[in-house]
Amino acid sequence: MHKTVNDIIAKKGSKKISVVTSYDYTMATLCDQVDILLVGDSAGMVMLGYENTAPVTMDEMVLFTKAVSNARENALIVADLPNKSYENEVDAISNSERLIRAGADAVKLEGRLPNIIGAIVKAGIPVMGHLGLLPQTAKKYTVQGKTEADAEILLSDAKALQEAGVFTVVLEMVTSETTKKITETVSVPTIGIGCGPDCDGQVLVIHDMLGLFEKLKPKFVKRYLSLSEEIKKAISQYIQ
Repeated sequence: MHKTVNDIIAKKGSKKISVVTSYDYTMATLCDQVDILLVGDSAGMVMLGYENTAPVTMDEMVLFTKAVSNARENALIVADLPNKSYENEVDAISNSERLIRAGADAVKLEGRLPNIIGAIVKAGIPVMGHLGLLPQTAKKYTVQGKTEADAEILLSDAKALQEAGVFTVVLEMVTSETTKKITETVSVPTIGIGCGPDCDGQVLVIHDMLGLFEKLKPKFVKRYLSLSEEIKKAISQYIQ
């Protein structure tokens, strides 16, 4: 039996919720020991070669979600709702249902959208929130929550998402001080990416973590391997 939303909620305060992105069957079989496999729209960049996540479509997200679902035995699967797929409640529910049919257990969307989130939750679909840097619409990748005013806005946003019914919130590139305050205030788990150690869990893009994607190398990401170099060496040996 794979993990459930309640299993994740129960880990609040543990700092041990492990999340990695996954987009295909083979990688998902290798990563299934984590708590959450996140079928992120970052697939647009690392799998499809887009400049950013904005062009990713629902059809593409459904395909990636199906692939991961075919491999999963242990982890909870959360799939991203791509850009412009949740601009109103009807589309948000319909597209969330598509991802659930493809094998996701929950969906994730970006920003302070309590009405949209509430509608999806009311339809019986768990939602993961996402605050801080919002890649689908960000013009510049900068750290969020630096000033006291910005920190208060983020805290207010997190409370609004909690009230709307999210089961957890991703915080991306938020200062460690603001992250700590949000984590201590809200009752749902926080999952950080580039936010310091004070979240209830961490998420990494698998291609960054394993050193597979060379085009973009975020400074805050710990690289556990440099597989791109190993693969190049193997291919070179094969050619010789």
